[in-house]
Amino acid sequence: MQGEQEQGHQRSDDHEADALVWHRIAGLDELPEGRVKTVVAGTTSICLTHYEGRYGALDNRCPHQGGPLGEGSIEKGWLRCPWHGWDYCPHTGQSPGGYDETVRTFPLEVREDGIWVGIAAEKPHQQTVSDVMVETMVNWGVRWVFGMVGHSNLPLADAVRRATERGDLGYVAIRHEGAAAFAASAYGKLTGTPAACLTIAGPGATNLLTGLWDAKVDRAPILALTGQVDTQVLGPGAFQEIDQNKAFSGVARFSQPVQRDSRHVELMNLACKSALLERDVAHLVFPDEVQGLPVPDARPGGPEGRLTQRDIAPPAAQLERAAEMVRRAERPVIIVGHGARFSMPDITRLAEQLGAPVVTTFKGKGLISDHHPLGCGVLGRSGTPIASWFMNESDLLLVFGASFSNHTGITTHKPIVQVDYDPMALGKFHRVDAPVWGEIAVTCGLLHEALFGAGAGAPKASDQRGEVAERWAIWRAEKESREHDRSGRGISSASVFAAMNRHTPPNAILAVDVGNNTYSFGRYFECREHSVLMSGYLGSIGFGYPAALGAWAATRSDERFAGRPVVAITGDGGFGQYLAEVTTAVHHDMDITHLLLNNSELGKISKEQRAIELDVWQTSLTNPNFADFVSSCGGVGIRVTQVDELDEALERAFAHRGPVTVEVMTDAVLV
Repeated sequence: MQGEQEQGHQRSDDHEADALVWHRIAGLDELPEGRVKTVVAGTTSICLTHYEGRYGALDNRCPHQGGPLGEGSIEKGWLRCPWHGWDYCPHTGQSPGGYDETVRTFPLEVREDGIWVGIAAEKPHQQTVSDVMVETMVNWGVRWVFGMVGHSNLPLADAVRRATERGDLGYVAIRHEGAAAFAASAYGKLTGTPAACLTIAGPGATNLLTGLWDAKVDRAPILALTGQVDTQVLGPGAFQEIDQNKAFSGVARFSQPVQRDSRHVELMNLACKSALLERDVAHLVFPDEVQGLPVPDARPGGPEGRLTQRDIAPPAAQLERAAEMVRRAERPVIIVGHGARFSMPDITRLAEQLGAPVVTTFKGKGLISDHHPLGCGVLGRSGTPIASWFMNESDLLLVFGASFSNHTGITTHKPIVQVDYDPMALGKFHRVDAPVWGEIAVTCGLLHEALFGAGAGAPKASDQRGEVAERWAIWRAEKESREHDRSGRGISSASVFAAMNRHTPPNAILAVDVGNNTYSFGRYFECREHSVLMSGYLGSIGFGYPAALGAWAATRSDERFAGRPVVAITGDGGFGQYLAEVTTAVHHDMDITHLLLNNSELGKISKEQRAIELDVWQTSLTNPNFADFVSSCGGVGIRVTQVDELDEALERAFAHRGPVTVEVMTDAVLV
């Protein structure tokens, strides 16, 4: 066999043999006579040819448009490019006579153990635009990137790879870019810090938009990094070219292209600062030719000297007005929304001193335990009769970080003190008696001092703990009675969430989707030390499972959430939109327990059609056996068809380490 290889150490450069790194690229019988194939030596892609008993090793990129020569063929003694049909000698890389196009060749040896190619030792990596921008992003506290690698973000993705290999970043390779944005949105909601989502140009970028809007309207910091076609072909309509500035103009608070002569570090500084301070979407567009530009002397940026303290106290007059209203109230009730999620210790302390019930908006579910003596559950359409009863019996509403959504139904017929960090949120839909602009925890502390500090007049509030306990007893008896409802069409939501109350770890992070499953969760599930994630203002179906990916990432990098279980709660409609992300969870060995309520219907829409006296139309779903699907992906799938199977299934699911789905066949009506 060695005698066949007449060219010996054929070279296309002046490197000496001892300056080369030799790579075994194929076995002796791997490539038949007259064939070509693509092989890889280190990071170099090579077209390996076998013709007339001789092997050749050519650069795999055709000099015209980069066509992959290893996917071509040998015709009449010439290696033909598969993209545009140009010919080259399969041994020397020379074009036919009269043409000067030449493909680079590599030294090749046929040895007893296979075919070897010599490649020049790789030069040390030189810092690029992408490197310095990714390092800046890391310095701002970004710890995770969710994304998909593709042809218009390759140098940027390579910089992310280097950061992951250094241990600076975690990377989750998703199956759909929409899942990347939802995962990053959930991460931002949970932690208050941004994660990044990475995509290519065109459809990759547009697939982010729903998840980015979810982050925007729920005030979650998020960073979008999108590839773009070469700047020189922008405008006429190149492949996968879209005007990203226009596409992202509505959703992104900050959106800028990264250009050749940009101040690259400053762009990333501003993007990260905007995401953090504005609690909004920041977007950077990376044209293909800019991503890999060398910037050997650039230094990464960071937040030092760029951020101010945000614990701003309210104006004294506003604070005193609020304190006086609370001081006079006999039955004050505290309402907390999603905006108060990082201020609950101060709010709870104030509530306990006043003996005031605490109710939450649906987005705020779990901010106070339903087993706290003053916790009253959720107010509104997804809520409990406990919360609405106390609101109706109150003589003052003290509202922290809530938006007054019509789904929540905070009455406007009571005196209201509203506290928020966003001045535009104060009295947004109607006047309130005391709008207070300030950071919520700081304002709570100052209210406490004004009400209970030395020399303060004692508040008139009565301790309502006994009434809270009484109302919970009534509601729990009602919930228990509903567990016995049977229709013969599936298991009731009351039964499902009663079992979840028995088995869900008390500190789990719960990612909840949109639909009947959501309403039932709000009504029947009792939170303890749980953290709840949902698509609040956008209400986007499909959020639940991708959000669990983001929550899992937070448990790996944020000590506040380390070791906490992650649970996804979805319906069949929502899960159907992103069910391929089960393979993402399997690929990354994510410990996610998934409760899937399958009623083979868009049950919430059917309910709404009936409510306005329309025919139920186009809401039925044709589903696979989801449990079997999850098992086929490498997870564990468990299907429950009878009430008495619930406890065993959930015990098994929560004991499993890895992705597991409990598919419960439910009734679309018994919600």
